[in-house]
Amino acid sequence: MRVKSETILPYSLLVPTLIFVILLIVVPIGQAFLLAFQAPDSSFTFAHFQKMANDTSFGDALRFTFLLLIFIVPMQVVLAIIMALLIHTRFKGHTLFLYIYAIPLAISDLAAGIAWLSIFTERGYLNSILNQLGIFDKPFLFLSYQNLPAMFGTIVVAESWRATAIVMTILLAGLQVIPRDYFEAADVFGATTLKRTLFVVLPLLRPSLQNALIIRTIFAFQTFAVVFALAGRVIPVLAGESYNWYVANRNPNIAAAYAVLVLIFTVAATWFYLHFFQTSAAEAGYD
Repeated sequence: MRVKSETILPYSLLVPTLIFVILLIVVPIGQAFLLAFQAPDSSFTFAHFQKMANDTSFGDALRFTFLLLIFIVPMQVVLAIIMALLIHTRFKGHTLFLYIYAIPLAISDLAAGIAWLSIFTERGYLNSILNQLGIFDKPFLFLSYQNLPAMFGTIVVAESWRATAIVMTILLAGLQVIPRDYFEAADVFGATTLKRTLFVVLPLLRPSLQNALIIRTIFAFQTFAVVFALAGRVIPVLAGESYNWYVANRNPNIAAAYAVLVLIFTVAATWFYLHFFQTSAAEAGYD
């Protein structure tokens, strides 16, 4: 009886997690697919995807979503690596620096967007500072629909500030499990900081980097609240269009079609990272 209970215990501990995954992930995904492919007469149809593709905002939403992905993800990874390496040196006050930079993790997407709106708006903090310094005589319109590059840049800055911390946390955790013997060996052989980073740290950090890229890319495809707060629908994104079709247009079928498209893109990106950043068990364990 004792052996049987010990065998069942590990599986029983997984039950709460399985219930959570099924109710909050599997069931909603199934409902989204059902709405996206189901006609009013309950037959199978691609009509909702055709209507989505013919939507006037679809092309712009697709373009801006991938532009944000291209601009934000590489920038965040580079910044996160630099900050993780800096904290890993354990300089004096590194713990305080880590806590301060992790503050965005406690702020919701919409709250972060509103905070940056107060900075970039016409009478915001940034224009006030620039005016007091005498750099601009009149406010610079960062968020004008007539200046899309500036508006897009504000979104990149705000989203980078909001989500770089999670990438840094993942990479820092990866650095913590790398034996310091590797760093000491590199110092003994006279490796510079750049060479040690390129040929020692990054190869050993590949499993954590893979996870960070997957998580951040998934979040990038789901970017909506910051864009909505700063640009409204001037810069549409796929997640925002799904929200608009569900709330404003009251069409859950088209909204589900957008959601399914986002899911397809995230699955494809995950496969790409898993395929091109393959890590063996030895690498993952740093044996």
